[in-house]
Amino acid sequence: MSFVCRSAALLLKSSRAAPVLVSAARLCSSGAHYEYILVEKRGEKKNVGFIQLNRPKALNALCDGLIKELGQALDGFEADGEVGAIVITGSDRAFAAGADIKEMQNRTFQENYSQNFLATWNRVSTVKKPVIAAVNGFALGGGCELAMMCDIIYAGEKAQFAQPEILLGTIPGAGGTQRLTRAVGKSLAMEMVLTGDKINAQEAKQSGLVSRVYPVDQLVSEAVKCGEKIAANSKLVSAMAKEAVNAAFELTLAEGSRLEKSLFYATFATDDRKEGMTAFVEKRKASFQDK
Repeated sequence: MSFVCRSAALLLKSSRAAPVLVSAARLCSSGAHYEYILVEKRGEKKNVGFIQLNRPKALNALCDGLIKELGQALDGFEADGEVGAIVITGSDRAFAAGADIKEMQNRTFQENYSQNFLATWNRVSTVKKPVIAAVNGFALGGGCELAMMCDIIYAGEKAQFAQPEILLGTIPGAGGTQRLTRAVGKSLAMEMVLTGDKINAQEAKQSGLVSRVYPVDQLVSEAVKCGEKIAANSKLVSAMAKEAVNAAFELTLAEGSRLEKSLFYATFATDDRKEGMTAFVEKRKASFQDK
């Protein structure tokens, strides 16, 4: 089932970006209405799920409605057998400028605790399929946290990353102190969290926060290309590989190595492992069936 949004859509072309689908109330062929995001499938084989945050007047601030829609779109792509990878992006100006402070301003401790506030934000990190963040412009606070929940981060050359919650009298609440420290090390993470200062795309690459930096107008297409490369592999084995890499942040080296070996052994129970090695021996391209 296609996720391309068709209802009341307009094609707009700017000098800096490829055409994007825009509509006041998007109705996708999946049957889902989206107000705050744009959802479609990209790539030559339409095997890359594509989600664009779309609150331009708020610099894609992460309101509750946007997070709910993001979760719905991820659920749809997770269930779509054609999709092998997912790209999440924003606009040239902002990936996401943080959580919606107007929604948070009057919340109380009791509400946050009893309602487990921000718990649903973690959905990005639990998707089995690889997720690529394509970050242009600001990725601040919750926006930086959202990018770090993804498996790969590509940045546009004008991207800026920060955890400025300290300037609002609070601290990151969606994994910022944990994922940032694992990505860039204690000293830089501590500096960013305690000062709220931003780092640019090149600094983010040098510190290990992002893997590649591209010109602004090439970023999204390069992220989709990466998604296509991933989607060409076995989706089943990709999920195993993702699980193994993520475990490196949770387990000791000995425990992680045992998990890796178990997952490695498990690939030998799949048809795709047999096909991949047979294709290599026969000097042809593998045809994976995701089983």
